[in-house]
Amino acid sequence: MPEFLKVLPYQNALQLIVDNFPLREIEYLPLLNCNHRILAMDLASPEDMPAFARSTVDGYAVRAEDTFGSSESLPGMLNYINKVRMGEEALFNIGTSQCAWIPTGGMLPPGSNAVVMVEYTEKLSQDTILVSRPVAPGENLMQKGEDVSQADIIFRSGKIIKAQEIGLLASLGIDPVPVFKPYHIGILSTGDEIIPLEQTPAVGQVRDVNSYSLAAALESCGAVVRRYPLVEDNFKSLQTAVDKALKENDVLIMSGGSSVGIADYSVEVMLSFPDSEMLFHGIAVKPGKPTIGVRVGKKLIIGLPGHPVSALMVFYILCAPVISPASVRQLAATINVNVASQPGRDDFIPVRLLEGNTGWLAQPLLGKSGLMSIIAQADGYVHILYQQQGIKAGELVNVNLF
Repeated sequence: MPEFLKVLPYQNALQLIVDNFPLREIEYLPLLNCNHRILAMDLASPEDMPAFARSTVDGYAVRAEDTFGSSESLPGMLNYINKVRMGEEALFNIGTSQCAWIPTGGMLPPGSNAVVMVEYTEKLSQDTILVSRPVAPGENLMQKGEDVSQADIIFRSGKIIKAQEIGLLASLGIDPVPVFKPYHIGILSTGDEIIPLEQTPAVGQVRDVNSYSLAAALESCGAVVRRYPLVEDNFKSLQTAVDKALKENDVLIMSGGSSVGIADYSVEVMLSFPDSEMLFHGIAVKPGKPTIGVRVGKKLIIGLPGHPVSALMVFYILCAPVISPASVRQLAATINVNVASQPGRDDFIPVRLLEGNTGWLAQPLLGKSGLMSIIAQADGYVHILYQQQGIKAGELVNVNLF
């Protein structure tokens, strides 16, 4: 069996996870089914948007030069010749000193190059419009292709599709849409001391926290989650459960059984399957040092520490960036107290965000290690790199948001 806790630098472990994560398949879904799905390839616009020059206000289509010099005290006079109807092509031309009524979104008639807002006009007669304010060429209109030009890349692969993206795709008629199939990820909690949520713990027992918190975190990353029944510290029982979970999922996340202990069979079970390979057993991080990575054929097992705070934090730093890179969000903030760190280890410090006079403040939550109440109060975490000896109060940091 590989030497336990021959710790690997964090970035090396993360790269091994990236390299061994199962490849994602692509599927084409109807646009309405793509909410919060991940785009699988770059998308180019099939057309110009708008497809024609159109007005952005209600008013009169004009030649801008015919309005120059107009004012409230000396309004310009234009000949009213026609009106633009919504959804119809303007089949007439605007000549010198002429104008035509145009609604918001209406197609700009040939010959015109601007629109005067109705608020700055007055109808003197059936055929004469007074203009009290000049407009510049291009004012109050949107040119053809100004929003999106044909062949422009509108979204890159990896983007999470939300309401605003769906709106743009619908406006361009892009349907169906290529998206990645979601990962199917199993969660398995182990340990004789772990009991179901609905039971009252006896002395030495704890409720199963990890399968609940990890399931929620995985769903936020767009994964399809399967939670499996608790498994006792028994080689055969654990092997049977892991075998079933590997057959039904792309990735298996286990919690518990990653530390040294005579009753911890996790590593032995993981390596008992054909074509299994230990990627790492121990990472130079805090929290989460006893984390395991094992490849089994084309599947991946990630063994997280049993402690709920460590398990959830390791998920955020090691799994979430791979499952859904676009879901990783950062916010710049100023750390408000000194934070010490041990060189040679990457530290991940939970923080609460506070509004300061000049921007966000990051307040480290530095209670006893492993308190669930602390991580529950946190808005995110700060990453202190292994070569750093800490962070000084007043430094600008990136807060990775939960």
